[in-house]
Amino acid sequence: MTVMMMMEIVMMLLLLVITMGALVVMMLIIVLVVLLLMMWHVVWCCGLMAASPCSAGLLHLLALIFCLVITWVFVRSYINFNMKTNRLPRWMASRLVKTKCGLSKSCPDNFFAFKISSGAANVVGPSMCFEGQTIMSPVKNNVGRGLNIALVNGTTGKVMTQKYFDMYSGDASLLVKFLKEIPEDMLVLVASYDDPGTKMNDEIRKLFSNLGSTYAKQLGFRDSWVFLGARDLSSKSPFEEFLKNNPDVNKYDGWPELLELEGCVPQKGLLTVAPKDGQDGRPAPEHN
Repeated sequence: MTVMMMMEIVMMLLLLVITMGALVVMMLIIVLVVLLLMMWHVVWCCGLMAASPCSAGLLHLLALIFCLVITWVFVRSYINFNMKTNRLPRWMASRLVKTKCGLSKSCPDNFFAFKISSGAANVVGPSMCFEGQTIMSPVKNNVGRGLNIALVNGTTGKVMTQKYFDMYSGDASLLVKFLKEIPEDMLVLVASYDDPGTKMNDEIRKLFSNLGSTYAKQLGFRDSWVFLGARDLSSKSPFEEFLKNNPDVNKYDGWPELLELEGCVPQKGLLTVAPKDGQDGRPAPEHN
C-alpha cells in the first residue's frame, strides 16, 4: 500500500512539473517531501501498533486527500500569480509598440508616416524616413550640403527620387529646374544641411512657396529648415519647422540646432489642392 502511495505522489509531481513553473514546483517538492516523511512515520507507528487493514486504508485516503488539497492550493496560487505577472508584458508592449519611422503613435489608415531631421551644423547630415523606410541619411551616403530633397508619390507612397543641391557654391539653376519639373501628386520632403540659403533667390523662394512653404521666403545663410509640401496646395503646409541663424542663441558654433519634423500626411485625395478647371479645390466629403 505504501509503495502505491509513493507512486501516486511521484506521478502527480511529474504532472505538475510539466504544467507549472519551476519555482512553484520546487516549493511543492519541499511540501511533498515533508508529507512523505510524515507518512512514513505514521506507517511505521501503525506497524508497531499492528494496525488493521482498515486503518491502513483510512491512512491512504487521508494522505491522498491531503495531497489533492495541497496541489489545488499551489495550482490556484500559480494561476493568480501568472495572471498578475502577465499584465506587465502587455502594459510594456503597449508602450513599446514599434511604429513606422519611430513616431510616438501609429498613423491612421490612408495616412503616411514620415520623419525629417535637418543637419547638425556641418558635421552630421540630415535624414528622412517615410513609411518606415530611411530614404536619405549619412549612412546611405546620399545627403550633402545645402538642400536635401526627396519626392514621394502621394498615392502609393513610393519614393521616386532623392537629390541634394549645394546652396553655398553650387548652381542654383539646377534647383530651379528640378522644382519646376516636379510632377503632380508628388509629396516634397526637404531638409537643410550646413548652408541652405546663400544661393537662394526669389524664383526658388516662390517655387517653394507654391509647394506650401511659409518660411522659404526668409531662408538665409546657415538657417535650419525642414519641410513637407506638395504641388498646388490651396493653403500653407502644416508640416514645416524653421530656425534662424542667430549668433546670440545658436546651439552650435555658427549654426542653430537641428530640427526634427514628424507626423502623418494624408494620401492623395485627402490633401487640399488649388482650384483647377472650375473645381472648388475642396477635398471630397468622407463617407462612413
